[in-house]
This record gives sequence, structure tokens and C-alpha cells, in this order.
Amino acid sequence: MARIVMKFGGTSVADLDRIKNVARHVKREVDAGHEVAVVVSAMSGKTNELVGWVQNTPKVIGANSPFYDAREYDAVVASGEQVTSGLLAIALQSMGINARSWQGWQIPIRTDNAHGAARIMEIDGADIIKRMGEGQVAVVAGFQGLGPDNRISTLGRGGSDTSAVAIAAALKADRCDIYTDVDGVYTTDPRIEPKARRLKKIAFEEMLEMASLGAKVLQVRSVELAMVHKVRTFVRSSFEDPDAPGMGDLLNPPGTLICDEDEIVEQEVVTGIAYAKDEAQISLRRLADRPGVSAAIFGPLAESHINVDMIVQNISEDGSKTDMTFTVPSGDVDKAIKVLSDNKEKIGYDVAQSESGLVKVSVIGIGMRSHAGVAATAFRALAEKGINIKAITTSEIKISILIDGPYAELAVRTLHSCYGLDKN
Repeated sequence: MARIVMKFGGTSVADLDRIKNVARHVKREVDAGHEVAVVVSAMSGKTNELVGWVQNTPKVIGANSPFYDAREYDAVVASGEQVTSGLLAIALQSMGINARSWQGWQIPIRTDNAHGAARIMEIDGADIIKRMGEGQVAVVAGFQGLGPDNRISTLGRGGSDTSAVAIAAALKADRCDIYTDVDGVYTTDPRIEPKARRLKKIAFEEMLEMASLGAKVLQVRSVELAMVHKVRTFVRSSFEDPDAPGMGDLLNPPGTLICDEDEIVEQEVVTGIAYAKDEAQISLRRLADRPGVSAAIFGPLAESHINVDMIVQNISEDGSKTDMTFTVPSGDVDKAIKVLSDNKEKIGYDVAQSESGLVKVSVIGIGMRSHAGVAATAFRALAEKGINIKAITTSEIKISILIDGPYAELAVRTLHSCYGLDKN
């Protein structure tokens, strides 16, 4: 017998028929004798609808204000998961399974006070563990918790993944199964490269890079939590027949296992290729090369909640001037330029230039730590296809390359092939 946390995303619980299918997945694990907790998202599209309701409601009586109370925003948008958890509990009960729904505040899942983007601080799983020991399935509303003000808080988009991994850690679960509309983690996006392969295993660090660099399979914070707490996490498809061969395999179910790298016996040099569209590049020309100039640039950007990624600095020949180039999401370009303009005197640059419509393509693999020539292979392959590189950043396990947007798919397919990821 094992203790398992199962998480189902919005497309998996999009309507009553799919909720019944989810209940069959849960019943399979219960019938196998496992203790089970289930974490659910809102029905597909429901959170967007709820957010729209909030945004289209007058915020201040008699005024056209863009502001609303974030605590009431959370109270509204958290209701989607409450509906799903109750419906799944009812579906399980109709199958003869002892099930009960739980909201974030009932467990409780304690968070900080950042309503709309709260972070989990503590989970007391004692009551759920007791109920699971008595044979009850806990159906938990994902994405939500309880703030220090005793108000409902929400964890931000993709927060149900984070809820599931955090609950798995609190319950000391043997594994956390993330059911989604794909059947695992692939070497790259199969919609771009049909030869992409599903990975049997991927290390936490690699998955963290994949998620942060554009892969949409898992939310970044959920992978961070899984890595910190060593929560073995399976990415699985909820659209597989719940009773298909192997679906109930405790050790090797179909899907991709995200685990510690020690569990991966044969490590590939490169594990996958990720990409992120809608990147923009900003260049500040002829800065004074002096201590504090970087802080003067990136401090105000951080205070304005603008996420800066690739940073490249070039020093002039005489060492007196420098150019600073960095990337931001395309949607933040105008905001970033304004922040820089407001601080121009303090920063001391000559001119600010920007370019949108770029793409960041990344090569990821823990095997890169012990192999030379990985970067050279990528640069050579892109050069042969006539793809110009605008910026490069590297770490121990990744190489990120900035290119023009129209070359994105060609670059992904080229890199996927040059590292042999299209071969079984």
C-alpha cells in the first residue's frame, strides 16, 4: 500500500463526463489499496470567466477605477475549484467510495498575505492523514489557501500544481501524479517536432529549467517544491483509459517521472529543447563603466516587477564605456523603457534601443556538466541553417540562445536533431 496524491487539471475536469472519468482513475488506486488524496483545478475556462467577472465589475462606486480589493478577487476566483472538488467527491460517492471535499482553509494550507499570488508557508496534514487512514479519499480544491488575515488566498495561475506537490510533501506521499492533457514530458514540443520523444525520467533540475524556459507541462513553483522536498512526481495523461494495462503500476506507470538525478542511471548529454516566444531585447548604449551602474538599471526594473532574463555586457576598448543588453517579455517593453527613461540621469546611458518579436531557444541537460563541445554543436548547427544569434547565456545545465522570431521552429527542429533527440 502506498500514499498517493493525484492532481487533475482544468481540461481533465472540464465537464461532468470528464469528472466521472477522473473518478475512475481515483477508484483504480483506491481499489489497489492505496491511500489517496486528489487535488483538482477549476473546470477548463472557468477561472478565466471568474477573473473576467471581477475585472468587469465597477471597482469603486461612482468612479471608473482600475483597482479592486485583492482579497475579494481571491474569494471569487477560488470558487471554481470549490465546485470541482464537490462534484468529484459526489462522483466518487456514487461509485461507493468514501470521499470528502476539502477547501484550502479547511486543511488548512497557510499562505503569506500576497493575495492573487500567495506562497505556501505551512500545511497541517494531520487531519487528512487521519481520514486517509480510515479509508477516506480527500478531494482538495487546488490553487487556494488561507492567508494570515484568515481570508481565502490564491496561488496564481498554475497554482493547483503547486498545491498538489505541497500537499504530497506535507502528507509524506510516496509520489505525486500530475494528470494533464499530455502523456508526459517530451524532448521538445511535439507540435513543432513530430519526432519528439516522451522521456521516461527527467531530473528535477532539468524539469525546472524546461518549465522556466517555456515548457508548459508544469508550473515552475511546483517543480521547485518537488525538488526541495524530493517529491517523486509523475506527469500522466488523464485521457488514457483508467483501466488500460499498466495504468495501475505503482513503480512504473505510463508517463514521465520527475525525480532526483541519482535515480537516472544513464544520463543523456542533452535531455530536451525548450523555447519561449514573445521575448524582447533592450540595449543601453555608452554607459559609464563604474561600480553601481548595474544596480541603477536593474533595481528600478525589479521594483516595477519587470522580469529580466538574459544579460550581456560589452566593455569599450578603452574601458571607459560599456553597453548593457538584456531581455524582457515583449509585453513589458514599453513599461521597461519608461522606467529606464525616468532613471536615465541616475543610470547615465546615451540611448536606449529595443527590439521585439524575438524567441529564446534553450538546450537543457544535466549531462552537459561533464561533456565539452555542447555549445559549439548548437552554434554550428544554427549557422548551417543561416540562423543569426543575437545573445547567448549559459549555466551548468543549459544554453539559451536569442534569435529572430520567424526562425523559432527551424531552430527547435535543428537543435533537436543535432543532439540526436529524434532517435529512439
